[in-house]
Amino acid sequence: MNFTGIISLLFACIEFLLLFNLLVFVKKDRLSIIALIMITLLAGYQTMEFLMCQTGLQSSFYPYFAFIIISFLPPLNLILTLSLTHNFNLTLKSWLIFLPAVLFSIYYSFVISEFAVTSCTVLYAAYNYPLGDLYGFFYYLPILISIVFLIVFIKKHQEKKKKIIGRILLFGNIFISLPVLLGFTLMLFNNYSIISSIESIMCKFAFVYALCLTIICLYNSPFNEERNYLRLFSGFK
Repeated sequence: MNFTGIISLLFACIEFLLLFNLLVFVKKDRLSIIALIMITLLAGYQTMEFLMCQTGLQSSFYPYFAFIIISFLPPLNLILTLSLTHNFNLTLKSWLIFLPAVLFSIYYSFVISEFAVTSCTVLYAAYNYPLGDLYGFFYYLPILISIVFLIVFIKKHQEKKKKIIGRILLFGNIFISLPVLLGFTLMLFNNYSIISSIESIMCKFAFVYALCLTIICLYNSPFNEERNYLRLFSGFK
């Protein structure tokens, strides 16, 4: 029996379940709305990866579409971070954060034929796509900036609730960065096995980030005080 992509299906099902519960139960402020959009994109990507690996969708459009989905995750993550750390308001200029993702989406639409799923495993998929190094730079940069902002915020901010949210976000950002650190370390030894599938592996690690976003949404909702949700974090300072 072929189990390629089965982990993607598992994560997609759990993320859609998380999304449904959050849509019903949490307060719909800016922080939660951005988190809900990110979980939706993560679930959408996992679904696409399962369909490509398990059902054999061979058209170049499908990996292209999967890349468009994940291209908007780092800028959304940065917007989420700025909303917490700088009381960030969305303005016309703020949409420039999405400019790299938009430009890559437009450019890639002209070279869709160069996209391909080169291999699938139970856990992840590997892709061929143009401008990989440039894409990777603009993909990881918002995550790195988010980590810096969160570290500074946690050190300086005094409000307990926001510090807890900042700590959870920081953990999630560092966790999804682990495959990148490992990939670049292996590159020093001429091993490119992880780099060739880094986006897929990061999205698997981002399942933990989806759980972090879920915790933040619950912690940020009014009924948190009534039902004593997340008492686990009450010891954070």
